[in-house]
Amino acid sequence: MTTLSAITRDQLIRRLRRIEGQARGVRRMIEEDRECQDILTQLAAIRGAAHQVSVMVVKEYALNCLSSPEEYSSSDEAITKMVHALTQLPH
Repeated sequence: MTTLSAITRDQLIRRLRRIEGQARGVRRMIEEDRECQDILTQLAAIRGAAHQVSVMVVKEYALNCLSSPEEYSSSDEAITKMVHALTQLPH
């Protein structure tokens, strides 16, 4: 089973906390009836931040999964699982 390194885990937690704060900020903006363009700008920032979190997880998965194929019955199985994980990411 592939898990995250402690350093990556800490970095991801910090980024996710920042995303949580941004999401709360957007909620406040909506409650305060702020301009749609301002709300959309913040939503785009959240989406970008979430994408970067996904990239970090994929990178970590690739480094651990593909560099340690002994955890799988074959390197083809490791690659297949990696490709499957990539298809789960939003476009």
